[in-house]
Amino acid sequence: MSADARVERARLLYERAVFGGDASVLPTADRELDGVEADLALARGRVVHARFLEDGKEDPQELALFERAAELYRKLGDLRGEGESLLWVGIFHQFVRHDNVAAVPALERSQALAAQVGDKLTLSYALRHMGIAEHMAGRLDAARERLEESVRLRRELGFLPGVAANLVGLAYIAAAQSRRAEALALVAEAAAIAEASGAKGIMRQIDEARTHL
Repeated sequence: MSADARVERARLLYERAVFGGDASVLPTADRELDGVEADLALARGRVVHARFLEDGKEDPQELALFERAAELYRKLGDLRGEGESLLWVGIFHQFVRHDNVAAVPALERSQALAAQVGDKLTLSYALRHMGIAEHMAGRLDAARERLEESVRLRRELGFLPGVAANLVGLAYIAAAQSRRAEALALVAEAAAIAEASGAKGIMRQIDEARTHL
């Protein structure tokens, strides 16, 4: 249900309570508005995170927005929304705070919820960021396994910029395991996919990988 539909439903329930004398509908109105608030908090948190990626400045609202969204979705029994929100809690800790100890539990819970409801996109993100955590911990085989599964899901979904991003990660892992030819091939494939899908942001990552390799 769209946010506009939820707000309209809450308005009608208000009228039913006030003019129709049926106050029993007010908890339902609250739930509708909690859903709107959760959607807005998640969306605003993502925008704040995009701004961090641009200027590198932490916004203290970011984590609070994602945690609020997760709390509301949990209250509503919306497992898909809770899983997506927890993913972003994990991403915040990993990328903004550089704290994988805090990130991994949120990512693991996100993975479990996404798998439970069949949310393949969120699952692909959770696997990607858990793979990054494994890579940073020096567990290269585990990192490769996570990223390869994420790539498989993203190819299935047709999420090509995400495929390219993961291939860059796999290239770094291949290089760390002295598989330089494979690393270069992965970067070349990532570049072709990113160019074809207009993913200019990913091209910057590819250029950095080429320099590193």
